[in-house]
Formats: sequence, structure tokens, C-alpha cells
Amino acid sequence: MSQLDLSAYQVRTDLALEAVEMATELTAAPLPGIEREMFEDNGILITRLHVQDQAGSQAIGKMVGRYITIEVPQLRNGDTTVQDRVATHMAKEFELFLQRSNINKDAKILIVGLGNWNVTPDALGPIVVENVVVTRHFFELMPNDVAPGYRPVSAVSPGVLGTTGIESSEIVKGIVDQSKPDLVIAIDALASKSIERVNTTIQIADTGIHPGSGIGNKRKGITQEALGVPVIAIGVPTVLYASTIVNNTIDLMRNHLANHNGDNDKIFGLLNQMSEDERLTFVKEVLEPVGHNLLVTPKDIDEFIEDIGNIIASGLNAALHEAIDSSNVAAYTH
Repeated sequence: MSQLDLSAYQVRTDLALEAVEMATELTAAPLPGIEREMFEDNGILITRLHVQDQAGSQAIGKMVGRYITIEVPQLRNGDTTVQDRVATHMAKEFELFLQRSNINKDAKILIVGLGNWNVTPDALGPIVVENVVVTRHFFELMPNDVAPGYRPVSAVSPGVLGTTGIESSEIVKGIVDQSKPDLVIAIDALASKSIERVNTTIQIADTGIHPGSGIGNKRKGITQEALGVPVIAIGVPTVLYASTIVNNTIDLMRNHLANHNGDNDKIFGLLNQMSEDERLTFVKEVLEPVGHNLLVTPKDIDEFIEDIGNIIASGLNAALHEAIDSSNVAAYTH
């Protein structure tokens, strides 16, 4: 009997942290080739992951490299004080990322805002590009007038294949060949497997990015191999699948009943004996044939996408330009 191919039913997540969590649940043992460091500062949880080798890469299904995840559940409250603190933490973490990637303080930077500005959950990249401090033209046209503490930064939103007819990676490759940056920073919306992490999480990775991968689209990657220069990816999960929501809701209901001394076995029966992956596969088998495995985003996405775009732009402005005070990054977005 041939082995059943369940690859279509695997959990889709762009977050390396979630991939580590899923792999750890399955093995119930330390993962090979994975180094993890975590710390928390008044509601801001930062996790640094290092996928050290192919063993670690195969264990979690992510590329070898470094990943930083910043989780802030309080971002849902729209508190500007919290947003400023997150931007400051992101600036510091990104500066550390640049140091580990051997990017010097004079390196030329190209920021690429991936996504479709006409679709709110996919507009993160273009919003960040609108708010970053670009300076390359000053260095080109009037280099003697540039104040100390700035470096050459350019930015572009290449659009999406459906509106341009050109792969984003091809547009970026052409720009890289002409402008010759030392580093590309690619910003894109991601997909998560967790309701709690949608709109509350920022991931930074030195592995590049594959536009559309979170929603199952196959696109050419914006990576160091494709462009010839290092690529750092910044992403925020803004969507998840209906099947993931149903699966998470089952867990929430089970926990609720357990806390209130309910009889889980009577209500859930066989579901209690399934692993998370098995249960998710079952839910997808029910939803996908009837077209109900929708891609879902929270109702407050309009306000959130502007806020998180400003947070990322503020953090980048402070990390890339020494003249911008990292303790007051919010003052430099426009």
C-alpha cells in the first residue's frame, strides 16, 4: 500500500518560532542544530533562534540562519506608549542583527516593501516604504551636504505579479544590479498558525524571503543567492487559515471545559485522542472540498497595518541612521 501524501494538509506558518514549537511537540525532546535564547521586558517577549545546520533545518522545515521574533500581545490595544517601546526594541535587535551579519555603518541599504498596497492585509511593505528615511539621492547629488550619522538608504515597492506582470524578485534584481546596495531589507506580510500571534508579532530573519509563501503561492525568492547581496527579511503575520482558527478554537474549548470541570471526553470523543496535526488534517479535509478554508484577517486590520508599519519604519530609521535617537524613534516617521 502506498504512503498517503498529506503535504497539502500541513500547517502553514512563516514564523520559525512556531515551526520550532510544532517540532518540539512532536519529538518531545531537544531539537538538533537549534539554539534558542528568550527574554522578556514588561510584556515584550523576544526570542532569538539560530538554525545552525541542516539537521536543525530539516527538524523545523526552515532555512539555516538566524531568526528574531518579537511578540507583543498588548499591540492589539493601540497604546502608543507600547508601540514606541516595541519600535525601540526592534531598533536595538536590528542593530544587533546588522553586527552579526557584518554590515558596516557606511553600507548602502535598499529597503523593499513587498505586497499589494490595494489589499490591506498585504500592504505592510508599501506602508513601511512610505515611512522610512531615504537618503541615497542626497549622497548621489549633494554628498558634501549630508549630515553625519546617516547612510545611503533607498526604498521601493515593486508591487505584485498580478498587477505588474513581473515577478517581484526580477524587479528587485534589476534595481540591485543598477544601484548596487550592500544589503537588501525585504518587508512582507506573513501567515501564522496562531490566532494570538496575528497582528502582534514581528519576525526578523537573515534567510531572505519568498513572496506569497505564507498563503501557498510559489514565487521566486528574494535571497542572497538570487540577488548576490545579503538579504534580511522583516515580516508580520496578518492572516491565517479558517482551518487553523477552527483547530485553535477546539483547543480553547477543551481548555475552557477543563477549567470548569467539564467532561471533555463526552463532548469531544475521538478528537481528544488526535494529535494537533491529525486534527488539523481532519478539519482541512472537511473545509477545503467545499471552499471554506478561507484566508482570514482580523476586522481591525486597517488600523493595525498602519500602526505596525510605522513601528517597523521607526525601528529601521533608528537602526540604520546613527543620527536618529533609538530612544525616540517614533519622532522620525511621517
